Amino acid sequence: MTVKNNEKMWTQYMRYRAGIYETLIPEHYTGSLISEANWIIRSRMSSGEAMGIRVRPGDICYMDFGMAYLNEVGYQHFGLIISVKNRKALCVPMTSNPKTYAQAYDRTDNPNGKKHLMRIGMLEGMNRPSVLFLNDFRFVNTARVIDVKAHMPVDSAMFRTVRNRVIDMI
Repeated sequence: MTVKNNEKMWTQYMRYRAGIYETLIPEHYTGSLISEANWIIRSRMSSGEAMGIRVRPGDICYMDFGMAYLNEVGYQHFGLIISVKNRKALCVPMTSNPKTYAQAYDRTDNPNGKKHLMRIGMLEGMNRPSVLFLNDFRFVNTARVIDVKAHMPVDSAMFRTVRNRVIDMI
């Protein structure tokens, strides 16, 4: 490719991207721009340790999942760290959306709820009751972690239940 072709492709892409932003709802517009800025800063980091962020299993982190397709968690959300291997964390995204919380399976309170959603309540360090998206777990570079906000003890019954339900999703 020539420099001229690259410039032409870049100009076309920027026009296309501007058009996309015009169609987004405000929450997605903001989330997308923040994710793009985070990607520019963090994408070349091998882990969060480059920024002084060290995560461990059980940590609940505010993180940037980046752009998403339909039915995926994207942009900035909380996530529960299940394990850390080779600078990557197995993370289960979560939300505090009350509608999603109400739909989540609970053996006692909502036995007909959606099994891919798991209530974890309001843990110390969090502001609202939360629910995990068990079917959206993934390994991510720990450089996606913006901040560690809370912790769920790995020896707790709840953490063991989360881990078992993640395994059941496979």
